[in-house]
Parts: sequence; C-alpha cells; structure tokens
Amino acid sequence: MKLKIFYLTTEIVPFANTSSLAEFSAKVPLLLQDKEHDIRTIIPKYGYVSERKYILREVIRLREIPFEFGKENIITSAKSAFIPKTRVQVYFLEDTKRFKPLTNLIYKAKNGRLLSDLHDRFAFFSKASLAILPHLFWKPDIMWCNNWQSALVPAFYKQHYQEDSFYSNIKSVLVVHNYEQEYLDIEKGLFSNIGLTEPEGVKNGMINAYEAAAQNVDLIIAIDTENNNVSKELVKLPSIKKSKLLIVKTTDEFPDYEKVAAKIDNGLQKLYS
Repeated sequence: MKLKIFYLTTEIVPFANTSSLAEFSAKVPLLLQDKEHDIRTIIPKYGYVSERKYILREVIRLREIPFEFGKENIITSAKSAFIPKTRVQVYFLEDTKRFKPLTNLIYKAKNGRLLSDLHDRFAFFSKASLAILPHLFWKPDIMWCNNWQSALVPAFYKQHYQEDSFYSNIKSVLVVHNYEQEYLDIEKGLFSNIGLTEPEGVKNGMINAYEAAAQNVDLIIAIDTENNNVSKELVKLPSIKKSKLLIVKTTDEFPDYEKVAAKIDNGLQKLYS
C-alpha cells in the first residue's frame, strides 16, 4: 500500500545536524519515496539556515496560519524547499521567538547548557505541524514523529484534532533513536500550559516524554545499535506495551538504511492491514 507520510524532525542534513537523526532524516525518507510513498517532511526554520543557499521559497497558502497554543493565539507560516539533490520536500516552520534565535547547537546554549524551555519550543513545533496540514491541501495517513522533540504530537492529535473530519483516521508513529535522559523529563505544569491533559505516570512533578507519548501513539519504533540499546530502556516504561513496539536493529558507524527503511515500511503497512 502506498502511504502518505508526514515526517516531523528537528534535524536533517544539511540544514541541521547535531545527532544521527540528521542523517537518518535525509536518507530514510528518500528510500521510502523510492518505494512510491508520498512523504513530506517538516522542520523548524532555525535562524542560521540560509534561505538563499538552500532556495527556500514562499508558499502563499502557508502564510499566516492561525492556531491556538495553550492560551496564545498564534500566527505561523512556513517556507518550502527540497533536501539537496532529491525530490523530498521539506517545509520550514517559522517562529521568530522560538526558532529564529537558536544556534546550530539547537537544544543547547553556547555554553553547552540545555535550554530551559526546550519542551515548550518543540511542543509548539508539534502543534503547529498539525495545524498546518489543511493548508497543504494534503492529508497524511501517518504522522511520523522522531524522538522526544515530537513526542507530544499523538496527544495533540487525539485531544485537539481527531474529531475534525479532515484529520480523521491519521495514525501516529514515534521513532526513538536515542534515550538521553537529560532531554526526557517533562515538567507536569507544561501540559496545562499548552492545552493538554496531564498524562498518567507523573512522579515528583515530572514525566518521561516517551512514557507520555506511549499513552496516545499507535506504534513506537526503537532504533537499536550495538552501543545504543534504545528498546531495553523503553520497555522499562509502564505505558509501553510490546504489542506497540517495533525494534529495528542496525549499526552505529555504517547504518544499513535500506534495511532500516524496509523494516519500518513493513511496520507502517501493518497499521493499515
């Protein structure tokens, strides 16, 4: 079955590159496109990304898109480009407050410290990515989320969008590439601030991002390598059921992206079988 896949990521080579997610996001969507899936990607428009170098284009229908984020009435917009030397389309979501000031470290200040409002920034990206869909005149079959950065997409979808006829029957998938604890704890208060119901499992005022995602997502895919056994950590979380977990194994230094894409494709097909 040919699928329409909306691929959310915060890193793609050459636009943003701090981890293995960047190369993965350049290679795997292209391989899935080769399998005749209709795949489109979206990434925040960081201030350091050159619009001239990468030929970012204005799209009239993607100007001034309104949506609610918590108690804020937001107007956002997006530009369009392609991953260089491919036909994989990338939408660059703009926000002058949350994304334009970021350096190429993305998640950290220049002194190496984590930004204090990381989860708010990327929750915004998650909600805005859903809000933009009707303006694309295109409805995906699957919302593909990556790591903690878009772990709240399934909750936004179920609580804010799935009753809308345009959004009905979209499946959500979370692909977990790493398990870095310093990024994973979400403060309890964030959920009410951004208009979400507090998930189960809050302890000491915090909840693990993947634990929160598991309560709403249709499938979690763990990318395991020799030195990064993601699935081992995920199965320790109470809400993660083995029936909803697909483990994809590859190598650290030379990942076999063709095999990874093939196994993920098989998992996506089963969502619609």
